[in-house]
Amino acid sequence: MPKLSPDAVALLRCPGCGSSLQTDADTYACTGCERAFPVVRGIPVLIDESHSLFSHAAFVAERPTTWQPTSRLRQRVSRFLPSLSQNMKAEENYSALKELLLEGGESRPRVLVVGGSRVGQGMQDFVDDPRLELVESDVSFGPRTSLICDAHQLPLADGSVDAVVIQGVLQALLEPQTCVNEIHRVLAPGGYVYAETPFMQQVCVARFDFTRFTHLGHRRLFRWFDEVRSGPVCGPGMALAWSYQYFLLSFFERPRARTAVKGFTRATAFWLKYFDHHLIDRPGGIDAASGVYFLGRRSETPLPDDELIAQYRGAVSL
Repeated sequence: MPKLSPDAVALLRCPGCGSSLQTDADTYACTGCERAFPVVRGIPVLIDESHSLFSHAAFVAERPTTWQPTSRLRQRVSRFLPSLSQNMKAEENYSALKELLLEGGESRPRVLVVGGSRVGQGMQDFVDDPRLELVESDVSFGPRTSLICDAHQLPLADGSVDAVVIQGVLQALLEPQTCVNEIHRVLAPGGYVYAETPFMQQVCVARFDFTRFTHLGHRRLFRWFDEVRSGPVCGPGMALAWSYQYFLLSFFERPRARTAVKGFTRATAFWLKYFDHHLIDRPGGIDAASGVYFLGRRSETPLPDDELIAQYRGAVSL
């Protein structure tokens, strides 16, 4: 499990008041409001309980929140069944982000990963590059977690990171705009953000699933950023396959029956995702995408709404 570097630890701040922290083996103590934050498995739990769904006690007891390891049996079965999902753009986008970071001349750019308990799709080469320093945060313990925090209150100093990655997280937040504002705050001037968020998808993170974004809705969320690139990351073929699976799942409630349905739909509908090689960059593909992405650079001025509307690239006409 990755650990925070001493330089990253020095940038940690109280999620409540933003003051610096003093550390020992068991706690992080705020020098301002004097709140104490536990350390579990060597991982700081920097959550302001008064403004979060999550409590220190759950992490101290090591109770699972959103991430749980999959059983070995389920892993073995899953290997033999094709997936309904296909991320068409992530690997290319992470490569572009890495190139932008390294061409800036910074020595080992620091990247905050929000929702980083596991390696995201298309992210392996990015994670493995020793030229980047990753701070991998989440609200759950996982193989990559080095910091526990609530994405609504990122416990880092202003302007302390060169990039933020937030893949498949914004839909699970009560207030996505608050999180994006926090991303803007912790980014250094000219820093980059890369986000992926569902659009045409059913509930996928149970009780922690709250919202979806169209391409332009996602772009407006990041209006305080200049766009490098944006668009669909998962296409309409994947969206159709998911809809087919969830239609059949709606007939069943028992876990074993639902597991059987998932196996059946994966075996019979996986081929729909291959249409996305042809559809994802078409105007209709934007309107019907399963998920969208945004790669942008921190700006000091927002994108005006009239300019936002002019950026519509879909096929629907009024």
